[in-house]
Amino acid sequence: MRVLIVTAVSAERDAVVRGIGATAPEVAELPVPGGMIHRLSPVPPTGPPLTVDVLAAGVGPAAAAAGAAAALTAAAVARTPYDLAVSAGIGGGFTTERPDATAHPEATERPGTARPAATARLGSIVVADAIVAADLGAETPDGFAAVTDLGFGTVEHLPPAPLVAAVAEATDAVRGTVLTVSTVTGSAERAAELLRRHPHAAAEAMEGFGVAEAAAAQSVPALEVRAISNAVGPRDRAAWRIGEALEALTSAFGTIAPLLGTWTLDPEGTRQ
Repeated sequence: MRVLIVTAVSAERDAVVRGIGATAPEVAELPVPGGMIHRLSPVPPTGPPLTVDVLAAGVGPAAAAAGAAAALTAAAVARTPYDLAVSAGIGGGFTTERPDATAHPEATERPGTARPAATARLGSIVVADAIVAADLGAETPDGFAAVTDLGFGTVEHLPPAPLVAAVAEATDAVRGTVLTVSTVTGSAERAAELLRRHPHAAAEAMEGFGVAEAAAAQSVPALEVRAISNAVGPRDRAAWRIGEALEALTSAFGTIAPLLGTWTLDPEGTRQ
């Protein structure tokens, strides 16, 4: 089992590395400027050998997509392809009450996903059951139109449901939509608007959709795991808990790593 984990910054990468392995990782350079892979080979309790590569690719969906694509391609060319790509790091949590989704016909909803809305508190872990590009589209006189409403592209990737369930259960995580944005939400009004359009949003971050796009291009399943450092809404730096979120991320990956070693995924994302 070979897993690529992509974070935005080195602090997130180091938090993940600490959780996965007690020994120092190998460091290898990708054939792109600044691309450094931290490789760990934890011994799984059962199943095939596990190799985990962790890459800090930069902030935002474009940097995440470029870094993930470079790593995925390098592995494929070397005939050691990845089995799973993971976007990981800290993020904002939707901690407010949810609007009534039935009152907003433009809200995205997937068949068979009738479930209570997720609320992510500071320090909690969120595992994405949908990775959504929340601001990829156009402003119109009638409001925001996703790129899919304009007749092209995609705005959503669905991680393997069995793996999402297993990781969420093992880490006591919230399951919900994780929104990818290029501009971090800084007002209550925008937070409310995002929830009107995505009533099952649990978290907001900046890289998940980029990683998922790169993975989908090579038919590799994707997962997103976020530790909540702040509430989505008005920016209040004094209320952010970045250190605590990084500690939560470390703890989560200490649990996730041995779980990954017991999994293989077919192209449909079903556990084998």
